[in-house]
Amino acid sequence: MTGLTGKTALVTGASRGIGRAIAERLGAEGALVAVHYGSNDSAARDVVATIRSNGGQAFPVRAELGVDGDVDTLFAGLETGLDGRPLDILVNNAAIQDYDATIEAATEKQYEHVFAVNVRAPLFITQRALTLMPNGGRIINVSSGVTWFAIPEVVYSMSKGALNVLTRSLAHTQGARGITVNTVSPGVTETDMNAWLSDGEAAQAIAGLAALGRVGKPADIGDVVVFFASDDARWVTGQVLEVNGGLFLGPRVER
Repeated sequence: MTGLTGKTALVTGASRGIGRAIAERLGAEGALVAVHYGSNDSAARDVVATIRSNGGQAFPVRAELGVDGDVDTLFAGLETGLDGRPLDILVNNAAIQDYDATIEAATEKQYEHVFAVNVRAPLFITQRALTLMPNGGRIINVSSGVTWFAIPEVVYSMSKGALNVLTRSLAHTQGARGITVNTVSPGVTETDMNAWLSDGEAAQAIAGLAALGRVGKPADIGDVVVFFASDDARWVTGQVLEVNGGLFLGPRVER
């Protein structure tokens, strides 16, 4: 498929998990993909190689998020790779989770780190990206189902809630330029962040809470992100789409 041929895209946190699936699908659709990553050079090179081996175009961009100068570092690499081209698609995917940051145990340091990566970075990456983005561009934020179902890790949930608010505000302010802004909100998905799903019993329990009867895969999320990036989603903006296989719709009914 070549629905995004001629377009350019930046995917943050694209060296693994959901970000990798998004980058690979964008590449398969014809976009030139900037594969952002924080530190794992070999993983990023593998994503770029995979996209290229499937006939796509990609280049790596290394920048640790949540530190001083992160946006400057990221955009120096991005603009080199774009070589004068605009940025058509931005996917704010990179995020971290701190399982110790509960209401009882969270520290200021944990809070500041999670928010620096999950909220501050997307805000200022978007601010800079808008200077490179033509009218009619696409911004997709990757949030989480924890914004509507409760987990103990309150700091992470709060950070993802902020992304949902960012989406609505940006959709409102950027509409005059024809830029659409939407959020994809995954349910429980098999990623490194959810390594606890390697426990078969845990995965089975989560599958039993979803109407479609399984745990999410990164590709399930990547496909929806590409829809938002495409012209098919031209009349959709300011929305949060839950991509979770019908999680918590109610007790499973066996017939």
